[in-house]
Amino acid sequence: MAYFVKEIYYTLQGEGTQVGRPAVFCRFSRCNLWSGRESQRSQAVCQFCDTDFVGTDGPGGGRFPTAKALAEAVRTAWGGDTDEHSKPYVVCTGGEPLLQLDEPAIIALHEQGFAIGVETNGTQKAPEGLDWICVSPKAAAPLMLTRGDELKLVYPQPLAPPERFQDLAFDHFLLQPLDGPDRDTNTALTVDYCLAHPQWRLSLQTHKYIGIR
Repeated sequence: MAYFVKEIYYTLQGEGTQVGRPAVFCRFSRCNLWSGRESQRSQAVCQFCDTDFVGTDGPGGGRFPTAKALAEAVRTAWGGDTDEHSKPYVVCTGGEPLLQLDEPAIIALHEQGFAIGVETNGTQKAPEGLDWICVSPKAAAPLMLTRGDELKLVYPQPLAPPERFQDLAFDHFLLQPLDGPDRDTNTALTVDYCLAHPQWRLSLQTHKYIGIR
């Protein structure tokens, strides 16, 4: 199959358990919860997305006809060392990456030496071979992926209280303040919830605070 990718770039992971880790971000086009068009945001299942995933015109983006071509593009974007102390890491994100990321792509990325993480809304089944699974549930979307490494819940979502997810099979539970004009208020609410419920840890979007992608 061909892979449609908005952008591929090298940066630091800005949020979640892996925050600060150098990584190639491979942002797949398309999502099943929003078209990405501002004119359709109010009708979307997920209305607070802060990412442009429409098209293939971003830096490093394009239509990749094979898994090998995609993996080679990711490898070209890696900007760090590749010795025994510096295993390359790729974050497959979107949009919704599990609409496209499949076992051939995972095999090809592993052959290029990458550990593979995915950031998903959890509405799709995950292919075998992923090294890190981060699920970010959305209130009005069915959750099919109920186990993984990290559950990262944007908070507050009135119809998605943390209690709804606290017994799922994840190693890490994180709350991330909803961005936007009420970010400061949402951050205070998130801090208070984490203090009252120590199962949950605070996740901040540090890349926005320090001005990196």
